[in-house]
Amino acid sequence: MFKPLTEQQKVTLASVTQEQSRQFFKWVYGWMAAGLVVTTVVAFLTINTGMLSSLLMNPAVLIIAMFAQIGLVIALGAAIQKMSPATAAIMFLVYSALTGFTLSLIVLTYTAGTITAAFATTAILFAVMSVVGFTTSADLTKFRTLAMFALIGLLIAMVVNIFLRSPMMDMVISFVGVILFIGLLAMDTQRLKIMAAAPEVQSDRNVAARVAILGALNLYLDVINLFLFLLRLLGGNGRR
Repeated sequence: MFKPLTEQQKVTLASVTQEQSRQFFKWVYGWMAAGLVVTTVVAFLTINTGMLSSLLMNPAVLIIAMFAQIGLVIALGAAIQKMSPATAAIMFLVYSALTGFTLSLIVLTYTAGTITAAFATTAILFAVMSVVGFTTSADLTKFRTLAMFALIGLLIAMVVNIFLRSPMMDMVISFVGVILFIGLLAMDTQRLKIMAAAPEVQSDRNVAARVAILGALNLYLDVINLFLFLLRLLGGNGRR
């Protein structure tokens, strides 16, 4: 089913010392964890602070926050190689904070039990797929383009279902979304493993730091979206 890694990719991966790989992924997972903490704290504060809750219910503020999120992601992806690591880190944390702000509106519609179940399931799946991405000899990165097309199709289906309001279609979308982001977690982990072997990453700490932040952003997006689709899947009958 899966094609094995090419000989060149195997040589590239083998060239990374254990210490280099450990340091790089320490940065990646450290920044990803920082982003998730910021998102959680901001979501909690938004839900429990009257002023922030009022802002969240203002359509104009919400739209501005969502467009700012999109702009930050595009800017990070397109120009991160020209940024200082500090600038990239600040943009990532600002994005995480905005995500927490907008995410709180969604979280408010679910029970604490559903949120806990989705969080625990996300954590378990993240750990499992990280191990798969690290250890598999199959070349998962070749499926990333197909996954991106599937993601576009999923977004279109979600927009269509806003008008159809079909519970069955919503369930199918949620299931497909969970499967898609489970796969992306493994793909992105393996891609980061390959990127860690790049000469620029090994020789230049600034480049390594920027790549680590970009990698953290990719994993962060995978985790957040997996959590949201699990909420949709598990919370069909658990909404407030």
